[in-house]
Amino acid sequence: MRPLFFAFPKNHVLARSLAADCNAEMGELRWHRFPDGESLVTLDADCQQRDIVIVCTLRDPDGHALPLLFAARTARELGARSVGLVAPYLAYLRQDANFHPGEAISSVHFAAFISWTFDWLATVDPHLHRHSDLEALFDIPARRASAMSVVADWIGAHVQSPILVGPDSESAQWVQPVAAQLNAPLVVLAKERHGDRSVEVTLPDRDIIAGHTPVLVDDIISSGHTLLETLRVLREVRAQPAICIAVHGLFADGADQRLLAAGAQRLVTTNCVEHSSNEIDVTPILVPLLLDLLTIRPP
Repeated sequence: MRPLFFAFPKNHVLARSLAADCNAEMGELRWHRFPDGESLVTLDADCQQRDIVIVCTLRDPDGHALPLLFAARTARELGARSVGLVAPYLAYLRQDANFHPGEAISSVHFAAFISWTFDWLATVDPHLHRHSDLEALFDIPARRASAMSVVADWIGAHVQSPILVGPDSESAQWVQPVAAQLNAPLVVLAKERHGDRSVEVTLPDRDIIAGHTPVLVDDIISSGHTLLETLRVLREVRAQPAICIAVHGLFADGADQRLLAAGAQRLVTTNCVEHSSNEIDVTPILVPLLLDLLTIRPP
């Protein structure tokens, strides 16, 4: 039987695109929140002996965790053969060590929860740091796709004479493959963090920017403070107005508007997280992963 996709709110466009390219069907997932904060999840489709795919980006992981559990367990109660999760943005990866006594290693605990709830996981550009890969973190098949090829395609089609700018050393893993695909120059800034909302960046080579359109590429824009500081440095060297690109546009506390006010000529994100800046579709990079994962049968 054909796989059956369910989409959480604000995931329907991507879910329908994925389902179409996977020759799957769409079911309806209804999520009702009661005044006391509890949730009721309803799956309106025949799940009997079907491979179920739940699409839910985890921009608000605390708010989605229990409804995800309810959806997955309800699918199993309805006779599902397998239940997989497509989480284009996967949360809780940054807290990957005890930085102070008594702190929870959230990445490990959240991975255990997802592994207990689902049979497999697919995501896009997870923010791995101390964990070597997803398979080392999860107890289920976990696959990641890189959006850098489609990001490079977008830049090649829309930007004249780009120079790829990484706002910090961690961003090098994102800008280097994009620059290589475009055969474009790149520069990675040095960053010193003083707190969650206080960072300082420095540009090692100011001359390299001349004559190019700076394209800032990172995996996540959350508070936006690192990119705001990068834009300030670029203004100081009289660079052309920059384009800011992120795989995951979280834009906490109006970060998108602050970036535009700070001189970014354009904000561009993938559709991993629904936002008005979505211009890059991750369907082509996710479908091969899903077609492979859908062949896996749980023990």
